[in-house]
Amino acid sequence: MTGFGIDHLPYGVASHEGRELVVVRLDDDVIDLAALAAVSPPGLDPAVLAGPSLGPLMAAGPGAWAAVRAWLQDVLPGSSAGRIPLAEVEMRMRRPFMVADYVDFYASLNHASNVGRIFRPDAEPLLPNWRHLPVGYHGRAGTVVPSGTPIVRPAGQRRPGADGRPGFGPSQALDIEAELGFVVGAPSRMGEPVPAGAFADHVFGVTLLNDWSARDIQAWEYVPLGPFLGKSFATSISPWITPLSALQDVRTPLPGQDPEPLDYLQVAEPAGYAIDLEVVVNGTVVSRPPYASMYWSPAQMLAHMTVNGASLRTGDLYGSGTISGPDRDQRGSFLELSWGGTEPFALADGTTRTYLQDGDTVTIRATAGSITLGEVAGTITSR
Repeated sequence: MTGFGIDHLPYGVASHEGRELVVVRLDDDVIDLAALAAVSPPGLDPAVLAGPSLGPLMAAGPGAWAAVRAWLQDVLPGSSAGRIPLAEVEMRMRRPFMVADYVDFYASLNHASNVGRIFRPDAEPLLPNWRHLPVGYHGRAGTVVPSGTPIVRPAGQRRPGADGRPGFGPSQALDIEAELGFVVGAPSRMGEPVPAGAFADHVFGVTLLNDWSARDIQAWEYVPLGPFLGKSFATSISPWITPLSALQDVRTPLPGQDPEPLDYLQVAEPAGYAIDLEVVVNGTVVSRPPYASMYWSPAQMLAHMTVNGASLRTGDLYGSGTISGPDRDQRGSFLELSWGGTEPFALADGTTRTYLQDGDTVTIRATAGSITLGEVAGTITSR
């Protein structure tokens, strides 16, 4: 089993013989959807299946998403139309959709608690608002990059030294954040909040996401307005978008929320997903974060993101924030794995890490029951 069977069918954009094709993956092949539609009409406008982007299909809304999925699962078992070996297409350097806006959340209780203990060891780990709303920040859409894009070590200001002046130079505390990204398809009107119950009406699918973070730059700049240059230099996503409908069998209840959220954040259970991630550094698995441990659900994040009337656009992307479980080997960032740089962890080659070194390759993988999500990877290069 590949994890990319008929029950999965993730979407992407593939380069093949000079053309950009909207495809789904089926085992070790991709299916050119426009070519398949020419042989077996899908019952909707085939223009939404033409390249060079998933945008038209995403914008078509949940009725079209369901119709395309039902059509594919009906015709693919008996058709070879549009089938191309995966090895003959280029996926790694393509973003499957144009990112409109990017928002990243901070939805893991374990991660937020660990960060609080690292930076505020003598204070309450969680700030007063954390259990009342999904905390997030607005990122930079233009630096969301496809898996395989080299990540250039960012430079910026760092905390002042003995002379009281900030330092400047390449980050010495470059980190990862293992996350799940949610891809918005159907837009909403400005001024009209999207209720949590409408999550599946707007979110097209999920993708693995690595929100690279320069912790030393972030630590100096984030007060009082939050993350900026320590985050905005790069965020990597997988070339594959898993449709929400493929994840129905891994829905799971949230771990429990106390106090009870406000009315607009109420969700029907099961609101979480049992998705298991792996963080791999230079071939060594260093962490296995469980998405099922997340405190805030993706539906609650969407509701909070729009409760002030902010509109959704096709191609909006929002991240879960670092996924961390309760155990040490379930932490989704180097910040936590090395406890703020004080506890180096070992790789299989005998070296140790606190933060990323030039030449390091980080790959994030995940499974959801019988499904394998498309991985996301990046290698650190010097300036």
